[in-house]
Amino acid sequence: MTSARVDRSQPNRRRWLALALLGTAFFMVVLDSTIVYVALPSIDEALGFGPGGLQWVMSAYLLTFGGLLLLGGRSADLLGRRRMFMIGVGLFAASSLVCGLAWSDQVLVAARVVQGVAAAIMAPTALSLLMTVFEEGPERNRALGIWGGIGGVGATSGLVIGGPVTAALGWEWVFFINIPVALGVLALCPALLPESKAPVGRRVYDVAGAVTITSALVLVVFAVSEAPDAGWTSAQTIGSVLAAAVLIAAFLRIETRSAAPLVPLRIFRSRTLVGGNLVLFTAGAAVDGMLIIVTLYAQEVLGYSTVEFGLGVAAMTVASVGGAIGGQALVTRVDLRPVAITGMILVGAGCLSLTQITVDGSYLGDIFVGLVLFGAGLGATFVAAQIAGLSGVVDQEAGLAAGLVDSSFNVGSALGIAVLSSVAVARTESVIAGASEPVDTAFALTEGFQTAFLIALVVAALGALLALALFGRKGGTEDATIERAQRVLPCPPVHASGLPGRTT
Repeated sequence: MTSARVDRSQPNRRRWLALALLGTAFFMVVLDSTIVYVALPSIDEALGFGPGGLQWVMSAYLLTFGGLLLLGGRSADLLGRRRMFMIGVGLFAASSLVCGLAWSDQVLVAARVVQGVAAAIMAPTALSLLMTVFEEGPERNRALGIWGGIGGVGATSGLVIGGPVTAALGWEWVFFINIPVALGVLALCPALLPESKAPVGRRVYDVAGAVTITSALVLVVFAVSEAPDAGWTSAQTIGSVLAAAVLIAAFLRIETRSAAPLVPLRIFRSRTLVGGNLVLFTAGAAVDGMLIIVTLYAQEVLGYSTVEFGLGVAAMTVASVGGAIGGQALVTRVDLRPVAITGMILVGAGCLSLTQITVDGSYLGDIFVGLVLFGAGLGATFVAAQIAGLSGVVDQEAGLAAGLVDSSFNVGSALGIAVLSSVAVARTESVIAGASEPVDTAFALTEGFQTAFLIALVVAALGALLALALFGRKGGTEDATIERAQRVLPCPPVHASGLPGRTT
């Protein structure tokens, strides 16, 4: 029987090689969420999407990715983390091949659904493997700092790489480039990654819990992603949100009664874990919402091409890497709360700077400072909040914790894009409708973008308040004490699911 606890006495160099392998897969997942943006016009021209159909090239991936993260992470705990990681990578390579070979719009959207499923397996499984390879403490914090840097680079690299690849090789290659990378990762997995899973006798699966929470997450992501087009008060949006609420209530009831719950609700007793996930939710809402608005401003008002602005976003990438590396070093010295609060303040400062954009602005005068401040703050916040969301989690629940962390960030991202886009459009239309004379379109757009950045500032302030309230003066103390007690005290009875049984 394979134990959930792996041998961390393996050579230090091998652990860092394992991190490099996992980071490569994570980079590929994050890259694929943005690299397709710049290829959409070419895809539409080649496959002839109908009205409103092209958005599903993105939505199909984001819905399945965001909706299945929690299930993907928990499956790794029960079925084996390395095994599930390799299945995810193999599925990602196969679906990328079908995406590139797609001969119709329906085939491409279907392949993107499968690609999203693969990503939902890969992302939390890779993070849970990182947790089992690195012991909680300074070394894991350094690894998570690197992880945060990889995420920042991956998110903006898609804007830089996608344009030249599409122009030189064709849109198919934004998918084909995944294949050799995925095959290389698969080849190295057996040598570098340990297998680990929860120690169980007979496996019992919480099918009802998995169906309800997965359906709820898909509905939430669908509702907020489609709200800008369908309308926030439309039957589609309200119906989806209400259905998601009903499913979440059903899920909570199922979990309290299940002998082998998908998500043991006791995990939420940790204030630090809850705080980490909530801060990640606000960070996700701020970053993706901000990025789409600043991209629209640069292209529609300042007239930058996709490639030009993609290169300009590199300033934010560098700053986010620096913030992540600096954040992990400071967490060890001064603790989680001050790092997370400072990070969210920097994110807010970046948004505040961007509220000053002008119609006749420039990259250096209007965008650069905001991107640098935002990037540095995001890197620090992401690392501190992720450490908080993963601290004190026992090895047999590493996949569950990783799925929660990834779900929080991704659902926040979907909400941020929807809300900030809606705010910008509403303000632009209000400026045009309220003018007594014809209004310059660029001026109206800029007014809308300024208002959206102001909302992002409010979101950042909320994130800082959550960190202040929930992280405590010594963010990891509560959870570290719990984990030490679990290692020293006799273990509670273990149910067939591998989870501690309930005492009567």
